[in-house]
Amino acid sequence: MAGYRDLVRTPGVLRIIAAQLTARFPNGMTSLVILLHVEGITGSYGAAGTVLAAASIGQALAGPVTSRLMGRFGMRRVIALTTLVCAAALTAMAFWIAPLYVYIVLGFIAGLTTPPIVAAARTIYPKLVTSRQLTALYSLDASLQEIIWIIAPVLITVTATQFGTTQGLMLVVVILIGGCSWFVLSPEVGRVRIPPSKRAFGKVLSRPPVLLAAIIGFLFIGSFAAVEASVVATFNHEGLDAGIVLAVFSIGSLIGGFAFGHLPMGPWAMARRLTVVAIGLALASLWLNVWWISVTLFAAGIGIAPALAVGSAITTASVKFSDTAEAFGWTGTGQLIGAAVGSAVAGFLIDITGGPAAGYWAATALCALALVVAVVFVRSMPDLRVRGAAPLPDTDVIRTVTP
Repeated sequence: MAGYRDLVRTPGVLRIIAAQLTARFPNGMTSLVILLHVEGITGSYGAAGTVLAAASIGQALAGPVTSRLMGRFGMRRVIALTTLVCAAALTAMAFWIAPLYVYIVLGFIAGLTTPPIVAAARTIYPKLVTSRQLTALYSLDASLQEIIWIIAPVLITVTATQFGTTQGLMLVVVILIGGCSWFVLSPEVGRVRIPPSKRAFGKVLSRPPVLLAAIIGFLFIGSFAAVEASVVATFNHEGLDAGIVLAVFSIGSLIGGFAFGHLPMGPWAMARRLTVVAIGLALASLWLNVWWISVTLFAAGIGIAPALAVGSAITTASVKFSDTAEAFGWTGTGQLIGAAVGSAVAGFLIDITGGPAAGYWAATALCALALVVAVVFVRSMPDLRVRGAAPLPDTDVIRTVTP
Protein backbone atom coordinates (compact mmCIF):
# COMPACT_ATOMS: atom_id res chain seq x y z
CA MET A 1 0.00 0.00 0.00
CA ALA A 2 3.04 2.27 0.30
CA GLY A 3 3.00 2.68 -3.48
CA TYR A 4 -0.56 3.99 -3.34
CA ARG A 5 0.35 6.45 -0.59
CA ASP A 6 3.14 7.85 -2.75
CA LEU A 7 0.71 8.14 -5.66
CA VAL A 8 -1.93 10.15 -3.86
CA ARG A 9 0.77 12.52 -2.57
CA THR A 10 1.86 13.28 -6.14
CA PRO A 11 0.51 16.70 -7.17
CA GLY A 12 -2.55 16.48 -9.42
CA VAL A 13 -3.14 12.73 -9.14
CA LEU A 14 -6.03 12.85 -6.69
CA ARG A 15 -7.68 15.73 -8.54
CA ILE A 16 -7.56 13.98 -11.93
CA ILE A 17 -8.77 10.67 -10.49
CA ALA A 18 -11.67 12.33 -8.67
CA ALA A 19 -12.63 14.50 -11.66
CA GLN A 20 -12.55 11.66 -14.19
CA LEU A 21 -14.51 9.34 -11.90
CA THR A 22 -17.18 12.02 -11.50
CA ALA A 23 -17.27 12.60 -15.26
CA ARG A 24 -17.61 8.83 -15.85
CA PHE A 25 -20.26 8.37 -13.15
CA PRO A 26 -23.11 8.70 -15.69
CA ASN A 27 -21.77 5.56 -17.41
CA GLY A 28 -23.31 3.55 -14.60
CA MET A 29 -26.65 5.35 -14.88
CA THR A 30 -27.44 6.19 -18.50
CA SER A 31 -28.34 2.76 -19.88
CA LEU A 32 -30.65 1.93 -17.01
CA VAL A 33 -32.51 5.23 -17.01
CA ILE A 34 -32.91 5.19 -20.81
CA LEU A 35 -34.33 1.69 -20.55
CA LEU A 36 -36.83 2.77 -17.88
CA HIS A 37 -37.72 6.02 -19.66
CA VAL A 38 -38.34 4.61 -23.14
CA GLU A 39 -40.18 1.57 -21.77
CA GLY A 40 -42.41 3.88 -19.73
CA ILE A 41 -43.32 5.87 -22.83
CA THR A 42 -43.65 3.04 -25.36
CA GLY A 43 -44.68 0.21 -23.04
CA SER A 44 -42.14 -2.03 -24.76
CA TYR A 45 -38.83 -3.35 -23.46
CA GLY A 46 -37.99 -4.29 -27.04
CA ALA A 47 -38.28 -0.66 -28.09
CA ALA A 48 -36.19 0.44 -25.10
CA GLY A 49 -33.57 -2.18 -25.96
CA THR A 50 -33.41 -0.87 -29.52
CA VAL A 51 -32.65 2.63 -28.26
CA LEU A 52 -29.94 1.23 -25.97
CA ALA A 53 -28.45 -0.70 -28.89
CA ALA A 54 -28.32 2.52 -30.94
CA ALA A 55 -26.53 4.30 -28.08
CA SER A 56 -24.02 1.45 -27.75
CA ILE A 57 -23.34 1.40 -31.49
CA GLY A 58 -22.77 5.15 -31.47
CA GLN A 59 -20.39 4.92 -28.53
CA ALA A 60 -18.46 2.03 -30.08
CA LEU A 61 -18.06 3.86 -33.40
CA ALA A 62 -17.02 7.12 -31.77
CA GLY A 63 -14.45 5.81 -29.27
CA PRO A 64 -11.33 5.69 -31.48
CA VAL A 65 -12.42 8.74 -33.52
CA THR A 66 -13.04 11.23 -30.70
CA SER A 67 -9.96 9.94 -28.89
CA ARG A 68 -7.78 10.59 -31.93
CA LEU A 69 -9.33 14.02 -32.46
CA MET A 70 -7.99 15.09 -29.07
CA GLY A 71 -4.51 15.06 -30.61
CA ARG A 72 -5.63 17.41 -33.37
CA PHE A 73 -7.94 19.82 -31.57
CA GLY A 74 -6.95 19.38 -27.94
CA MET A 75 -8.56 17.51 -25.07
CA ARG A 76 -10.50 20.48 -23.72
CA ARG A 77 -12.21 21.32 -27.01
CA VAL A 78 -13.18 17.76 -27.88
CA ILE A 79 -14.45 16.91 -24.39
CA ALA A 80 -16.35 20.20 -24.04
CA LEU A 81 -18.08 19.83 -27.42
CA THR A 82 -19.01 16.18 -26.96
CA THR A 83 -20.30 16.88 -23.45
CA LEU A 84 -22.62 19.63 -24.67
CA VAL A 85 -24.01 17.57 -27.57
CA CYS A 86 -24.46 14.45 -25.43
CA ALA A 87 -26.22 16.48 -22.71
CA ALA A 88 -28.49 18.08 -25.32
CA ALA A 89 -29.47 14.66 -26.74
CA LEU A 90 -30.29 13.28 -23.28
CA THR A 91 -32.26 16.43 -22.39
CA ALA A 92 -34.30 16.15 -25.60
CA MET A 93 -34.99 12.50 -24.81
CA ALA A 94 -36.16 13.47 -21.32
CA PHE A 95 -38.73 16.07 -22.40
CA TRP A 96 -39.70 15.17 -25.97
CA ILE A 97 -42.64 12.80 -26.40
CA ALA A 98 -41.91 11.47 -29.88
CA PRO A 99 -42.08 8.38 -32.11
CA LEU A 100 -39.62 5.57 -31.43
CA TYR A 101 -37.32 6.46 -34.32
CA VAL A 102 -36.64 9.85 -32.71
CA TYR A 103 -35.46 8.16 -29.51
CA ILE A 104 -33.29 5.83 -31.57
CA VAL A 105 -31.63 8.82 -33.26
CA LEU A 106 -31.19 10.65 -29.96
CA GLY A 107 -29.73 7.51 -28.36
CA PHE A 108 -27.28 7.14 -31.24
CA ILE A 109 -26.23 10.80 -30.94
CA ALA A 110 -25.80 10.47 -27.16
CA GLY A 111 -23.58 7.40 -27.66
CA LEU A 112 -21.66 8.98 -30.53
CA THR A 113 -20.82 12.04 -28.41
CA THR A 114 -20.02 10.30 -25.13
CA PRO A 115 -17.01 12.31 -23.87
CA PRO A 116 -13.73 10.33 -24.23
CA ILE A 117 -12.85 10.75 -20.56
CA VAL A 118 -11.20 7.35 -20.12
CA ALA A 119 -8.83 7.88 -23.06
CA ALA A 120 -8.04 11.41 -21.89
CA ALA A 121 -7.35 10.45 -18.28
CA ARG A 122 -5.17 7.48 -19.18
CA THR A 123 -3.25 9.65 -21.61
CA ILE A 124 -2.59 12.20 -18.87
CA TYR A 125 -1.43 9.63 -16.29
CA PRO A 126 2.05 9.07 -17.81
CA LYS A 127 2.70 12.81 -17.47
CA LEU A 128 1.79 12.87 -13.77
CA VAL A 129 3.91 10.03 -12.40
CA THR A 130 7.08 8.09 -13.15
CA SER A 131 7.04 5.02 -15.38
CA ARG A 132 7.48 2.80 -12.30
CA GLN A 133 4.39 4.31 -10.68
CA LEU A 134 2.16 3.95 -13.74
CA THR A 135 1.18 0.33 -13.10
CA ALA A 136 0.05 1.21 -9.57
CA LEU A 137 -1.86 4.23 -10.89
CA TYR A 138 -3.70 2.13 -13.47
CA SER A 139 -4.54 -0.35 -10.72
CA LEU A 140 -5.86 2.44 -8.50
CA ASP A 141 -7.95 3.76 -11.39
CA ALA A 142 -9.37 0.30 -12.18
CA SER A 143 -10.18 -0.28 -8.50
CA LEU A 144 -11.87 3.04 -7.83
CA GLN A 145 -14.04 2.80 -10.95
CA GLU A 146 -15.91 -0.01 -9.19
CA ILE A 147 -17.42 2.68 -6.96
CA ILE A 148 -19.37 3.79 -10.03
CA TRP A 149 -20.90 0.33 -10.52
CA ILE A 150 -21.72 -0.01 -6.83
CA ILE A 151 -23.43 3.35 -6.31
CA ALA A 152 -24.64 4.63 -9.69
CA PRO A 153 -27.26 1.93 -10.53
CA VAL A 154 -28.80 2.22 -7.06
CA LEU A 155 -28.89 6.03 -7.23
CA ILE A 156 -30.51 6.18 -10.66
CA THR A 157 -33.02 3.42 -9.85
CA VAL A 158 -34.18 5.24 -6.71
CA THR A 159 -34.39 8.55 -8.57
CA ALA A 160 -36.30 7.12 -11.54
CA THR A 161 -38.75 5.10 -9.48
CA GLN A 162 -39.39 7.68 -6.77
CA PHE A 163 -39.31 10.92 -8.77
CA GLY A 164 -39.65 9.91 -12.41
CA THR A 165 -37.49 8.93 -15.37
CA THR A 166 -37.40 12.51 -16.69
CA GLN A 167 -35.83 13.60 -13.42
CA GLY A 168 -33.48 10.62 -13.66
CA LEU A 169 -32.28 11.66 -17.10
CA MET A 170 -31.75 15.23 -15.93
CA LEU A 171 -29.73 13.96 -12.97
CA VAL A 172 -27.48 12.21 -15.49
CA VAL A 173 -27.16 15.43 -17.47
CA VAL A 174 -26.25 17.47 -14.39
CA ILE A 175 -23.57 15.01 -13.27
CA LEU A 176 -22.26 14.70 -16.83
CA ILE A 177 -21.85 18.46 -17.26
CA GLY A 178 -20.50 18.97 -13.74
CA GLY A 179 -18.01 16.10 -13.89
CA CYS A 180 -16.75 16.88 -17.38
CA SER A 181 -16.43 20.59 -16.51
CA TRP A 182 -14.36 19.70 -13.46
CA PHE A 183 -12.14 17.46 -15.57
CA VAL A 184 -11.74 19.94 -18.43
CA LEU A 185 -10.90 22.81 -16.07
CA SER A 186 -8.31 20.82 -14.13
CA PRO A 187 -4.84 22.35 -14.56
CA GLU A 188 -3.33 18.98 -15.51
CA VAL A 189 -5.58 18.77 -18.59
CA GLY A 190 -4.37 22.17 -19.75
CA ARG A 191 -0.72 21.25 -19.26
CA VAL A 192 -0.83 18.04 -21.30
CA ARG A 193 -0.92 18.35 -25.07
CA ILE A 194 -1.29 15.25 -27.20
CA PRO A 195 0.86 15.55 -30.35
CA PRO A 196 -1.07 14.81 -33.56
CA SER A 197 -0.47 11.20 -34.57
CA LYS A 198 1.57 10.69 -37.72
CA ARG A 199 0.22 7.19 -38.25
CA ALA A 200 -2.85 6.27 -40.29
CA PHE A 201 -6.10 5.87 -38.40
CA GLY A 202 -6.34 2.36 -36.98
CA LYS A 203 -2.64 1.63 -37.53
CA VAL A 204 -2.18 1.50 -33.77
CA LEU A 205 -3.88 -1.91 -33.82
CA SER A 206 -0.82 -3.28 -35.60
CA ARG A 207 0.88 -3.21 -32.21
CA PRO A 208 0.32 -6.75 -30.86
CA PRO A 209 -0.18 -5.70 -27.20
CA VAL A 210 -2.85 -3.15 -28.20
CA LEU A 211 -4.67 -5.71 -30.34
CA LEU A 212 -4.41 -8.25 -27.51
CA ALA A 213 -5.76 -5.71 -25.01
CA ALA A 214 -8.74 -5.06 -27.32
CA ILE A 215 -9.45 -8.78 -27.90
CA ILE A 216 -9.02 -9.75 -24.25
CA GLY A 217 -11.13 -6.75 -23.21
CA PHE A 218 -13.85 -7.85 -25.65
CA LEU A 219 -13.98 -11.33 -24.10
CA PHE A 220 -13.39 -10.22 -20.50
CA ILE A 221 -16.05 -7.50 -20.42
CA GLY A 222 -18.36 -9.82 -22.34
CA SER A 223 -18.09 -12.27 -19.45
CA PHE A 224 -19.15 -9.54 -16.99
CA ALA A 225 -22.19 -8.70 -19.11
CA ALA A 226 -23.11 -12.40 -19.14
CA VAL A 227 -22.76 -12.48 -15.34
CA GLU A 228 -25.10 -9.49 -14.98
CA ALA A 229 -27.73 -11.12 -17.20
CA SER A 230 -27.38 -14.38 -15.26
CA VAL A 231 -27.68 -12.75 -11.85
CA VAL A 232 -30.79 -10.84 -12.91
CA ALA A 233 -32.30 -14.07 -14.29
CA THR A 234 -31.43 -15.94 -11.08
CA PHE A 235 -32.99 -13.45 -8.65
CA ASN A 236 -35.62 -11.82 -10.82
CA HIS A 237 -38.31 -12.09 -8.15
CA GLU A 238 -36.14 -12.03 -5.04
CA GLY A 239 -36.19 -8.36 -4.06
CA LEU A 240 -32.75 -6.79 -3.69
CA ASP A 241 -30.77 -10.01 -4.09
CA ALA A 242 -29.61 -9.30 -7.64
CA GLY A 243 -28.38 -5.81 -6.76
CA ILE A 244 -26.60 -7.06 -3.65
CA VAL A 245 -24.85 -9.88 -5.52
CA LEU A 246 -23.63 -7.55 -8.28
CA ALA A 247 -22.44 -5.07 -5.64
CA VAL A 248 -20.47 -7.86 -3.94
CA PHE A 249 -18.94 -8.70 -7.34
CA SER A 250 -17.76 -5.08 -7.67
CA ILE A 251 -16.54 -4.93 -4.07
CA GLY A 252 -14.38 -7.99 -4.75
CA SER A 253 -12.81 -6.14 -7.68
CA LEU A 254 -12.28 -3.03 -5.55
CA ILE A 255 -10.50 -5.02 -2.83
CA GLY A 256 -8.51 -7.05 -5.34
CA GLY A 257 -7.28 -3.92 -7.05
CA PHE A 258 -6.04 -2.38 -3.82
CA ALA A 259 -4.51 -5.61 -2.56
CA PHE A 260 -2.84 -6.99 -5.69
CA GLY A 261 -3.10 -4.46 -8.52
CA HIS A 262 0.21 -2.80 -7.70
CA LEU A 263 2.22 -6.02 -8.08
CA PRO A 264 4.85 -6.10 -10.88
CA MET A 265 3.44 -6.91 -14.31
CA GLY A 266 5.42 -9.48 -16.23
CA PRO A 267 4.30 -11.27 -19.43
CA TRP A 268 2.25 -13.79 -17.41
CA ALA A 269 0.50 -11.18 -15.23
CA MET A 270 -2.64 -11.08 -17.37
CA ALA A 271 -2.97 -14.87 -17.49
CA ARG A 272 -2.59 -15.26 -13.72
CA ARG A 273 -5.22 -12.62 -12.98
CA LEU A 274 -7.66 -13.99 -15.55
CA THR A 275 -7.27 -17.43 -13.99
CA VAL A 276 -8.64 -16.12 -10.68
CA VAL A 277 -11.70 -14.69 -12.43
CA ALA A 278 -12.34 -17.80 -14.56
CA ILE A 279 -12.22 -20.13 -11.54
CA GLY A 280 -14.62 -17.92 -9.57
CA LEU A 281 -17.10 -17.76 -12.46
CA ALA A 282 -16.94 -21.52 -12.99
CA LEU A 283 -17.69 -22.16 -9.32
CA ALA A 284 -20.62 -19.72 -9.39
CA SER A 285 -22.51 -21.92 -11.86
CA LEU A 286 -22.47 -24.97 -9.55
CA TRP A 287 -25.12 -23.82 -7.07
CA LEU A 288 -27.64 -21.03 -7.68
CA ASN A 289 -27.91 -19.92 -4.08
CA VAL A 290 -27.55 -16.27 -3.12
CA TRP A 291 -24.80 -16.96 -0.57
CA TRP A 292 -22.84 -19.30 -2.83
CA ILE A 293 -23.05 -16.96 -5.82
CA SER A 294 -22.05 -13.98 -3.65
CA VAL A 295 -18.97 -15.77 -2.30
CA THR A 296 -17.83 -17.13 -5.66
CA LEU A 297 -18.40 -13.84 -7.51
CA PHE A 298 -16.56 -11.99 -4.76
CA ALA A 299 -13.63 -14.37 -5.32
CA ALA A 300 -13.86 -13.85 -9.09
CA GLY A 301 -14.00 -10.10 -8.60
CA ILE A 302 -10.62 -10.10 -6.86
CA GLY A 303 -8.94 -10.61 -10.22
CA ILE A 304 -10.95 -8.08 -12.22
CA ALA A 305 -9.36 -4.72 -11.39
CA PRO A 306 -5.81 -6.18 -11.48
CA ALA A 307 -6.50 -7.69 -14.93
CA LEU A 308 -7.96 -4.43 -16.25
CA ALA A 309 -4.89 -2.62 -14.93
CA VAL A 310 -2.66 -4.94 -16.96
CA GLY A 311 -4.68 -4.15 -20.07
CA SER A 312 -4.22 -0.41 -19.56
CA ALA A 313 -0.53 -0.75 -18.76
CA ILE A 314 0.39 -2.87 -21.79
CA THR A 315 -1.55 -0.50 -24.03
CA THR A 316 0.33 2.56 -22.82
CA ALA A 317 3.71 0.83 -22.86
CA SER A 318 3.33 -0.33 -26.46
CA VAL A 319 2.56 2.89 -28.32
CA LYS A 320 3.92 6.38 -28.73
CA PHE A 321 2.42 9.08 -26.55
CA SER A 322 0.66 10.61 -29.57
CA ASP A 323 -1.15 7.30 -30.14
CA THR A 324 -2.22 6.53 -26.57
CA ALA A 325 -5.61 8.20 -26.77
CA GLU A 326 -6.56 6.40 -29.98
CA ALA A 327 -5.26 3.10 -28.57
CA PHE A 328 -7.51 3.45 -25.53
CA GLY A 329 -10.36 4.38 -27.84
CA TRP A 330 -9.98 1.05 -29.66
CA THR A 331 -9.72 -0.99 -26.47
CA GLY A 332 -12.82 0.79 -25.17
CA THR A 333 -14.68 -0.07 -28.36
CA GLY A 334 -13.69 -3.71 -27.94
CA GLN A 335 -15.09 -3.70 -24.42
CA LEU A 336 -18.37 -2.09 -25.52
CA ILE A 337 -18.89 -4.67 -28.26
CA GLY A 338 -17.99 -7.41 -25.79
CA ALA A 339 -20.61 -6.18 -23.34
CA ALA A 340 -23.30 -6.28 -26.04
CA VAL A 341 -22.27 -9.75 -27.24
CA GLY A 342 -21.99 -11.14 -23.69
CA SER A 343 -25.47 -9.96 -22.77
CA ALA A 344 -26.97 -11.32 -25.99
CA VAL A 345 -25.28 -14.73 -25.74
CA ALA A 346 -26.19 -15.17 -22.07
CA GLY A 347 -29.78 -14.10 -22.67
CA PHE A 348 -30.15 -16.47 -25.62
CA LEU A 349 -28.73 -19.42 -23.67
CA ILE A 350 -30.89 -18.66 -20.64
CA ASP A 351 -33.99 -18.62 -22.86
CA ILE A 352 -33.30 -21.85 -24.74
CA THR A 353 -32.22 -23.83 -21.66
CA GLY A 354 -34.88 -22.42 -19.39
CA GLY A 355 -32.45 -21.67 -16.57
CA PRO A 356 -29.85 -19.06 -15.55
CA ALA A 357 -27.06 -21.62 -15.11
CA ALA A 358 -26.35 -21.41 -18.85
CA GLY A 359 -25.61 -17.70 -18.45
CA TYR A 360 -22.88 -18.46 -15.92
CA TRP A 361 -21.47 -21.08 -18.30
CA ALA A 362 -21.33 -18.44 -21.03
CA ALA A 363 -19.55 -16.02 -18.67
CA THR A 364 -17.04 -18.72 -17.74
CA ALA A 365 -16.45 -19.64 -21.39
CA LEU A 366 -15.82 -16.02 -22.42
CA CYS A 367 -13.39 -15.47 -19.55
CA ALA A 368 -11.68 -18.79 -20.31
CA LEU A 369 -11.26 -17.72 -23.94
CA ALA A 370 -9.64 -14.49 -22.74
CA LEU A 371 -7.30 -16.60 -20.62
CA VAL A 372 -6.42 -18.80 -23.61
CA VAL A 373 -5.59 -15.72 -25.69
CA ALA A 374 -3.37 -14.37 -22.90
CA VAL A 375 -1.52 -17.70 -22.61
CA VAL A 376 -1.13 -18.43 -26.35
CA PHE A 377 0.19 -14.94 -27.10
CA VAL A 378 2.18 -14.44 -23.91
CA ARG A 379 5.33 -13.72 -25.95
CA SER A 380 3.61 -10.57 -27.27
CA MET A 381 3.01 -9.28 -23.76
CA PRO A 382 5.59 -6.66 -22.70
CA ASP A 383 7.56 -7.19 -19.50
CA LEU A 384 6.82 -4.10 -17.41
CA ARG A 385 8.77 -5.19 -14.36
CA VAL A 386 11.89 -3.35 -15.53
CA ARG A 387 10.95 -0.54 -17.91
CA GLY A 388 7.61 0.41 -16.40
CA ALA A 389 4.52 1.34 -18.40
CA ALA A 390 5.61 4.68 -19.89
CA PRO A 391 4.66 5.22 -23.56
CA LEU A 392 7.29 5.09 -26.27
CA PRO A 393 8.92 8.44 -27.10
CA ASP A 394 7.52 10.38 -30.06
CA THR A 395 10.94 11.59 -31.14
CA ASP A 396 13.43 9.48 -33.08
CA VAL A 397 17.19 9.42 -32.73
CA ILE A 398 18.91 11.53 -35.39
CA ARG A 399 22.21 10.05 -36.51
CA THR A 400 24.87 12.54 -37.49
CA VAL A 401 28.08 11.99 -39.41
CA THR A 402 31.16 13.82 -38.18
CA PRO A 403 34.27 14.27 -40.32
